Amino acid sequence: MTTLHRNLNTDPKDWKATEQEYFDKVTSKNDLIIGFEILSHYYTGNNTEVIIVCIYKTWEDIEKAHSISEDLEKKAWPDEKTRTAFFDKQKSYYTPFHSDEIYSSVESIGRIDFKPTSKEPMIVYIRKSQFSFDDKAKDKGKALMKEFNDKITLKDPNIKGYYPFRHTWGSDSRDFMEAYYFDSFADIEKSNKKQDELEKAAWPKEADSKAFFDELKLGFTGVHGDYIYHNLPGVSK
Repeated sequence: MTTLHRNLNTDPKDWKATEQEYFDKVTSKNDLIIGFEILSHYYTGNNTEVIIVCIYKTWEDIEKAHSISEDLEKKAWPDEKTRTAFFDKQKSYYTPFHSDEIYSSVESIGRIDFKPTSKEPMIVYIRKSQFSFDDKAKDKGKALMKEFNDKITLKDPNIKGYYPFRHTWGSDSRDFMEAYYFDSFADIEKSNKKQDELEKAAWPKEADSKAFFDELKLGFTGVHGDYIYHNLPGVSK
């Protein structure tokens, strides 16, 4: 995940068109990039945020994919001056500052694959939590997260995609992230209500519910942040 920052003095339509062109000519043709999203600010702390998400099967594929993209770029813009002009234009939409984080998927606790079916932007809600440094509590937390997802998340029809992932390389080793895809902002509230219903059905006795969630919380520090983005549907892979 590369976090960039938009140059607010540029035209958003031109930015979208430029990123679409690059995706069509390069990213969509690179088979080692198995997933791709461009997420832009909707409800976050910084309205200039743009997050580029690239998904690979292995760490080694990151470098291999970079080489493939370079070859595709030369094929797409064979004239060096034209190629340089395109990338100068692409860079102009962003400030020089950026940050990079690499995460690993946590397949063991469940996943819902997002399948693009609309040309309208999806709502992507990212919940950022912190794992406990207590390894036993953290392992137990993962096991209980799987149980929660099996009984709640994976049964919620409002959630069109769900991806849990954790820190591999970056600034905070505690990071545990969950990305949820929704058709609309209103569906987040619908999801909250649906999950309340599912929780009551899964743990009808209040004592059982309290015991489960009290133990689940031990796997985390209790601190979390909420971030809501739009995706750019034409470049979703």
